[in-house]
Amino acid sequence: MQKQILLLALLLIGIIPFPGSSKVPVKGVEAQVTNIVPVDRDALISFAKSFLGTPYHFASSNPKKGFDCSGFVNFVFRNFKINLPRSSREFKTMGKDLKPEEFKVGDVVVFRSFRNKARIGHVGIICEANGMHSKFIHSATSQKRGVVISNLASGTYVHRFFRCIDVIESK
Repeated sequence: MQKQILLLALLLIGIIPFPGSSKVPVKGVEAQVTNIVPVDRDALISFAKSFLGTPYHFASSNPKKGFDCSGFVNFVFRNFKINLPRSSREFKTMGKDLKPEEFKVGDVVVFRSFRNKARIGHVGIICEANGMHSKFIHSATSQKRGVVISNLASGTYVHRFFRCIDVIESK
């Protein structure tokens, strides 16, 4: 009986994964995939696109208020039971870098800060994969823009590009 209570407690606090769940190995941060079936990347992007036009709101992951960049990425993936960092800076060492020809819909694209190139300042989600000409959906800091789709090859983003990572468990 004590073993059953201990096991239940460990399951509930996340030390032992629930049956059918798996851990995505990530350097520095551990994203957890708790769904049994692989994530449908196209469904993830369709869900993300349903928030196009949502205003930018600093430090928010609430679709009723608006999103900042990491809040939007976190919100979208959380809907598919993938827990990602809430801060764009935490994506700096997370996962493994992808080569441009490996970019897929649903991968996370990470950018340097405008002011300090050593810091991470922005994240988005690849929605049309085409190497360094991919398009990505993100929440742009301009309150007039909010959630938009941008081209990675545009001057605003190509010079700030830091890396692209796959955070979806591959089956």
